[in-house]
Amino acid sequence: MPVESRRAFLAQVGAGLTATHDVTAVENATQTPEPRDATSRSTPVDFRYAPLDGQATFCFPDDPYKSLIGSAGELRYGHPGTNINIDAFSAVIHFSAFGMESDRVTRQYLESPGVPVFHTWIERPEAQLELITFATNRPEEGRVDNVIFEVHNRAGQTIRVAPLVRVYGTGLFEAVPLARASGARVIGPEGECFMVSDAPLVASPAFSGWVLAAPAAICPSQSPLRIFFRLPQERQPAERVLQALADPDALLAEARNYWRNWKSFGHDVKWQLPGRYNEFLIACTRNIAEAREVKNGRKTFQVGPTCYRGLWIVDGNFILEAARYLGFDVEAQQGLEATWSHQLPSGAVFASAPGEHWKDTAMAMFTLVRQAELSGDWTYFHAMVPNLLRAANFLREVRDKARTENSANGRYGLLARGFGDGGLGGIRSELANTVWTLAGLRATVDAAQRCGLSATFEPVSRFYSELRSAFFAAARQEMRTHPGGFEYLPMLMKEDAAWNFPDAWQRPQPQVAQWALSHAIYPGLVFDKDDSIVRGHVALMQACTKEDVPSETGWLSHEGVWTYNAPFVAHVYLWAGLEDWARRAFTGFLNHASPLYCWREEQPLRNSLVAEYWGDMPHNWASAECILFLRHMFALEDGSALRLLAGCAGLGLNDSDQVVLEQTPTRFGRLSMRLAPTRAGGSYSLEFSRAAGPAPSRIELPASIGSNSNLLRVKGASSERRGNVVLVEPGAKAFTAEWKI
Repeated sequence: MPVESRRAFLAQVGAGLTATHDVTAVENATQTPEPRDATSRSTPVDFRYAPLDGQATFCFPDDPYKSLIGSAGELRYGHPGTNINIDAFSAVIHFSAFGMESDRVTRQYLESPGVPVFHTWIERPEAQLELITFATNRPEEGRVDNVIFEVHNRAGQTIRVAPLVRVYGTGLFEAVPLARASGARVIGPEGECFMVSDAPLVASPAFSGWVLAAPAAICPSQSPLRIFFRLPQERQPAERVLQALADPDALLAEARNYWRNWKSFGHDVKWQLPGRYNEFLIACTRNIAEAREVKNGRKTFQVGPTCYRGLWIVDGNFILEAARYLGFDVEAQQGLEATWSHQLPSGAVFASAPGEHWKDTAMAMFTLVRQAELSGDWTYFHAMVPNLLRAANFLREVRDKARTENSANGRYGLLARGFGDGGLGGIRSELANTVWTLAGLRATVDAAQRCGLSATFEPVSRFYSELRSAFFAAARQEMRTHPGGFEYLPMLMKEDAAWNFPDAWQRPQPQVAQWALSHAIYPGLVFDKDDSIVRGHVALMQACTKEDVPSETGWLSHEGVWTYNAPFVAHVYLWAGLEDWARRAFTGFLNHASPLYCWREEQPLRNSLVAEYWGDMPHNWASAECILFLRHMFALEDGSALRLLAGCAGLGLNDSDQVVLEQTPTRFGRLSMRLAPTRAGGSYSLEFSRAAGPAPSRIELPASIGSNSNLLRVKGASSERRGNVVLVEPGAKAFTAEWKI
């Protein structure tokens, strides 16, 4: 059966992971009518819309063993990988105890955002079970997953507890011979080991797997009962991992020490953000590093650990940009080379997505330009000129192919019918591929002009002009009127039969696949701010906002949320000067993360009875978008202009908070910024400097960065106030600005 889309593999691909425990829900916010005015409320980051069932990685950076922990502390193993449904694990291992009552998970947390040591607390009538889960990689042992199982007595008197391990699955761990496991501390087929324990275990077959039972033991009221489980990941013999059973605390200390010494930033880059923002920054950096993998000698940035465990051109553009922002320049260059290693003789660049995902080729072009801008080194760009020309020629051939189709795409002069993605599966008459291609072509043409290659890229420039004119002509014909009374441009064309399905439930949502238009607006900069297409897109995203984010924009077309679509739209709001809406959408995005600081691709609205979970988790396009928006709040590149502190209103710095960005890369060179309240109080001060690079055409500062502040002065550079914006001398390499509270 052909794969219909990178995310729409089959209907069951998005099926949610069925919870086997009574998981205490994160408290849901009171549902209120969604205001069109984003300033009407301010929402804290408290994970109020967190998925009730999720997973997180606890492996190492570039680790080939993508160990996963679920919401009940269970370990999930053996996912087959790309394009397989999200719960296709060969083994799921739960830790519990015998008895009548079911487990109730009351809390799960990381020791810190940068230290993936997970604590899961499970409540039973007379005891609390605590699972401490972490990975180790001693040279003499190899990769091992570790679980410290503790039983905390709540009865006030001595109790007896019989711990157990339930193994569900049909994969690696299905054959546990009783003769080998009975009363043993080593569990696994003859000659193999999948688990060792410091308590003897008795194995017996059970529904869909095995039960491994430890003998009943006394749990005093003063101290916890403890059992240590170890799961070798490299098929190591038991002898290599048995000795450390005697000292789990030493292993735990080693894991903590590794992560505390792991560098979240590279080069000379430094970030410091207040509160939750800094927590998300560090966790997202770690999520991306854990998903990364070395392939063909290159560090390859992967989207997730299961069904998106691979290189995706679309997602990769944003992940590589985030890597540059974090200072991982060498790794980003390797990732860029990995992207272009997928170029075909035709000139097309495709990786994990199907061939009619035409936009992948344009996005690879966009990525090449953006990486050159951020590195300040155009050597690789010049070396790749023949590849760029072949890529552009491939896209032109796709446009020419459309002219032979009996479709709106061909009649308008757009790219051939293709995969829209983001809720548009199959080969359709759609605009998503064309609109992203415009962004890639524009970036390439602008870069060629900057590098003195306009003559070489003249055919590309001509193709861009033709495609742009054809698109705007098509847009005028394809605009629709929303029930809310505004005009908007759908990504699915009017000729598609789905618009006329008798059952309204089966018709496309107006907001489906608008992700591509968001990107063409920003960072693609295909449109002016006052363009009717931009106005319609903004109105559409506001109209479909639920739980503080645009809803029903992706594969979950009813009562679902594509979580990281929210920062796509938040960027559009920020670029368009709608700071309140930008803050609301971004905060809503953060509140759809799990308390483990990661996201499922799509999830149900909290009151839904029809939607399901969809896609990978942790999803690292989401991690990247979090990093990108955090940077853009403070330094936003708007074409040739540099907008500073564009997203800082309502940041709420207290007397001890400060924002630090050192050596953050931009197309204008590396910037350093420090924003903090003054020692005397009563004002904010921004120290700014810019290293070598092309000067921006303008530098903007907000006249206020909060409801009670006004710009007092700019020192070190000339400035001029124009309404709510202060223009600073664009050639200035350093200045200080101060706002009076």
